[in-house]
Amino acid sequence: MNSSQASTSRREFIKTGGKTAALSALANVAMPPVHAAGSDLIQVVLVGCGGRGGGAAANALSVKRGPVKLVAMADVFPERLASDLNKLKQRFPSQVDVPPDRQFLGFDAYRKAMDCLKPGDIAIFATPLAFRWVHFTYAIQKGLNVFMEKPLTADGPTSKRMLALAQDASAKNLKVGVGLMSRHSRALQELADRVHNGEIGEIVLQRGYRMHGPVGYFQSLPKPAGITDLLYQVQRFHSFIWASGGCYNDFYIHIIDHLGWMKNAWPVKAQALGGRHYKVSPEGVAYVDQNLDVYSVEYTYPDGTKFFLDGRCMNGCERIYMSRLHGTKGMGVASKKGDCGLPSSLYKSQMANPSDLIWESKVSPAEKDPYQNEWNDLMDAIRDDKPYNEVKRGVEASLVSSMGRMAANTGREITFDEMLNCEHDMAPDVEKFTMDSPAPLVADAKGRYPVPQPGIVTTREY
Repeated sequence: MNSSQASTSRREFIKTGGKTAALSALANVAMPPVHAAGSDLIQVVLVGCGGRGGGAAANALSVKRGPVKLVAMADVFPERLASDLNKLKQRFPSQVDVPPDRQFLGFDAYRKAMDCLKPGDIAIFATPLAFRWVHFTYAIQKGLNVFMEKPLTADGPTSKRMLALAQDASAKNLKVGVGLMSRHSRALQELADRVHNGEIGEIVLQRGYRMHGPVGYFQSLPKPAGITDLLYQVQRFHSFIWASGGCYNDFYIHIIDHLGWMKNAWPVKAQALGGRHYKVSPEGVAYVDQNLDVYSVEYTYPDGTKFFLDGRCMNGCERIYMSRLHGTKGMGVASKKGDCGLPSSLYKSQMANPSDLIWESKVSPAEKDPYQNEWNDLMDAIRDDKPYNEVKRGVEASLVSSMGRMAANTGREITFDEMLNCEHDMAPDVEKFTMDSPAPLVADAKGRYPVPQPGIVTTREY
């Protein structure tokens, strides 16, 4: 950390949204409402295919309010673009119009895709998070509404950029959704209302768990021949902190986000444990990813309340994936299983005994899917021209995630202020990347990338 630099306080950051200099050009006046009539066609482009990219596009095309059409796609991997395109065409044949001349490849493909839209259309960003601020900057310049997947940032410098861009988007009357779908779970919305109204008293403890076997690109072997370091790291983004925040940010942010919501606050500091236990494949080859196998983090809220988060990616161990909150008058189940699994419930004791149940969520079938709900809510805001910008909250959730990750990776207590003001930009010059650019991480002669060394490297994570 740079102790000579004036610290940005957590309270001021949350209150003002980090009023820093705007990064993208602003119009002199806010944009007039676009697509407010409810019957105009809204065109969509997908930047970042595979995984949540295809899922987000499907949710966009499933919105019932007004016509929506997918008109362009962008990625750096042609096979991912082709796979998503084929799936979407089969499911939405009349809503997918992406001919070869609107299928774009390369690190500049995002510009070409967004150039196919008119102001008021929607760009979906589902690339690794390192590119989020770059793509968001261009969308604002083009006057586009945006849906971006979580997490949003992995470091302090990028968080400040994204906060400035959020203000730019609001100034231009753009609508921006962030893929923290727990906030659009109707069960969690009612739970939050009940908890904030004091039904289980004051929250005194929170617990979150995501423990299962390796998933996604949690672990990676040395880079094979035939692919550059940069493309390998982008392809296996969960393995590299610069690209995703590592498994910590990508896997744990939903529980961090919705428990912060229940507390109606963000933690101010974190201390943590973590370890790399099984970093050799069954064939005896060492994994080279930057993730720890286990994380145990103690977050502290401004009032001293604790939130304990346990994460583990190991086969053969107990699988626990849920979130709980304890109050002075009882306890609550936020997610019964998974990131926001139904039902949410409240109990008059500290045990989830059926005899102590005081409330259990009931959600209509049409609103059980929070991934679809977040798109329905975004589209309502666009059609009705309502203020809608989830970026500030998305950055805050990403910062709290990074705070816990950095505490584990350095062996130090990390405050919100320290995370925000840490000068380690993990992907410098990302806006200039080409297919031939060097990667942010350089492997040694054995194909190993830098990994965290708690207690040894303590001012940055690697």
